[in-house]
Amino acid sequence: MSVTLPRTPLYTDHYEYTMLEASLRDGTADRPCVFEVFGRRLPTGRRYGVVAGIGRLGEAIGRFRFDEAILTDLTANRVISDDTASWLADYRFSGDIDVYAEGELYFPGSPIVTVTGTFAEGILLETLTLSILNHDSAVASAAARMVTAARGRPILEMGSRRTHEAAAIASSRAAYLAGFAATSNLEAGRRYGVPTAGTSAHAFTLLHSSETAAFEAQIAAFGTETTLLVDTYDITQGIRNAIEVAGPRLRSIRIDSGDLDVMATGARELLDELGATDTKIVVSGDLDEYSIAALAAAPVDMYGAGTAVVIGSGAPTAQLVYKLVEVEGRPVAKRSEHKGTTGGRKTAVRRHKPTGTAVEEVVVSQGEPESAPGDKRLQTPLLRGGELVPQPSLDESRELLRQRLISIPWEGLKLSPGDPAVPVVMRSAS
Repeated sequence: MSVTLPRTPLYTDHYEYTMLEASLRDGTADRPCVFEVFGRRLPTGRRYGVVAGIGRLGEAIGRFRFDEAILTDLTANRVISDDTASWLADYRFSGDIDVYAEGELYFPGSPIVTVTGTFAEGILLETLTLSILNHDSAVASAAARMVTAARGRPILEMGSRRTHEAAAIASSRAAYLAGFAATSNLEAGRRYGVPTAGTSAHAFTLLHSSETAAFEAQIAAFGTETTLLVDTYDITQGIRNAIEVAGPRLRSIRIDSGDLDVMATGARELLDELGATDTKIVVSGDLDEYSIAALAAAPVDMYGAGTAVVIGSGAPTAQLVYKLVEVEGRPVAKRSEHKGTTGGRKTAVRRHKPTGTAVEEVVVSQGEPESAPGDKRLQTPLLRGGELVPQPSLDESRELLRQRLISIPWEGLKLSPGDPAVPVVMRSAS
């Protein structure tokens, strides 16, 4: 579903204007440069990262302009000079951007994004690029771990009330990319076509004179193809009331508190006893990948995950950085302790066994990796000459991630800390 969105707000940082102003004055603003986005390391305990937000980034760059109101504010606050304001009035990124496809996996050192253009054009994209990719990749990486832990059971994303209103929409998109079945966020459904689902909260039960009256109202509105929340008061009586009102063909019940393993087991036994053998059990309540994994043996049919998803399950940023690596064809690199970089534009391929299992990622500076059977080139065009290159759909990116998770060694899917699932080998061109 296509939706017309407003221009991108001023998603930039003050220091970008410091560099822009100075480079315009000394004549270095137009030097051809290459910037790269990568992570020096994965968040603690993680064995892979998921690239997410590429589609949002392409759209945002296409809308990235400086209108009269923005420029007036910047000059009035002495952030920039009138000359720089004149330059920004005509700003439109006109270079090239190459990316790891949305849904691709990344590891320490993977050149996830390569921005090629003038220094001035490229430096203005740093905050915009990192704010989108660091958030979306963190959410998708956490969500992918939850999907693995769920072992095929569907997960509903329901974290909108636990984060910023704009982040909630992006989080829903990233979670769906990672394999979640649906979201409760209706704007994510409207804007990105993410399937939506949901049920009532405890407030609806408390509104009525009795739990039975609340269930009757919900069934009257939606029929038996709905989910009744049964733990507002006594869960055993709640289940009995649900089946009494809806009958044994009720689609599902939801449990949102208590020892979910014990509660789900007891609920399944009682539902079966009442003849509701096809009624599903949905559990929610601060679930993360570890609590989902702990419920593997429980009779749970679906999970609802919220807070842990939208905060990246303890890693709210993917820790990606945006660095200048090449100026006028010359590699440049930081030498700072613990923050050193490798200069030069990178090219990356992932190597695989004949069985399809990934064994290493080869990254070459200022050159091409030697070709080997099973190689998959990782970067694809996002923009050419400032124009957006058509990108895969969200569902296609979702399928790409599913295939990539199949391709990594099974140890890489463990929730326990360990080395990256695929080692990255950095080489210079021969």
